[in-house]
Amino acid sequence: MRVAVFGAVGRMGGEVCRAVAADPDCELVAAVDPRLPDAGLPTGVDASGVALGASVDALASARPEVAVDFTVAESALANARWCAAHGVHSVIGTSGLGDTALDELRSAFGDGPPNCLVAPNFAIGAVLMIRLAELAAPFFETAEVIELHHDGKADAPSGTAIHTVERLAAASPDWAPDPTRIESLPGARGAAGAGGIRIHSVRLRGIVAHQEVLLGTTGQTLTIRHDSYDRTSFMPGVLLAVKRIAGHPGVTVGLDSYLGLG
Repeated sequence: MRVAVFGAVGRMGGEVCRAVAADPDCELVAAVDPRLPDAGLPTGVDASGVALGASVDALASARPEVAVDFTVAESALANARWCAAHGVHSVIGTSGLGDTALDELRSAFGDGPPNCLVAPNFAIGAVLMIRLAELAAPFFETAEVIELHHDGKADAPSGTAIHTVERLAAASPDWAPDPTRIESLPGARGAAGAGGIRIHSVRLRGIVAHQEVLLGTTGQTLTIRHDSYDRTSFMPGVLLAVKRIAGHPGVTVGLDSYLGLG
């Protein structure tokens, strides 16, 4: 599988480049990032045959089959449009793509091919956390989500947290209203997501990506937590997506169906 990576200079993009290069079933053919010159890296084709470029134009000669994107929302959308127009499958791990962006992607990719995957989280444990919370939801009346990320993350709440509460709200319509009447400090109760379920975002130096789903009913609580201690935790999911995207027509949101979970 011939793979290109957008956002190659970033931490996640760099990790994807290493994972793809080390996988015997994949070939890294292009690494794209507008920060390449600032990082002291030349553009053009390197000694290993990888096309290095500051823009999507670098992909034209590389002929990738799949492009993996860990950039920012605006860039990811533009990159995906290029992929749709040039027959390249698009695997997107970029946060901040809302409903409008998803509608644009569905319009661009149609029923495929090429196909597109937008995954809020590539850690397989995180996908299972959300699925377990979804299964538990009908048995509880209250829920809150706490997501914790490194202090370099630009958006809040995380895409994973937003996706989690959407799945909880879809699994059960009967969530108790927030009883809070006085907020001594504005924002103390976090943000209200789907179904009124509250999301609390922590940005802390020294951590990577963590999330707790707290479910409560009379006399008991259930806590489901996932922790990513290193960015390598996302790579099995990324490689799985790269290898299986051809069999998932159109636009898919979430890694669940790639894992046989729905």
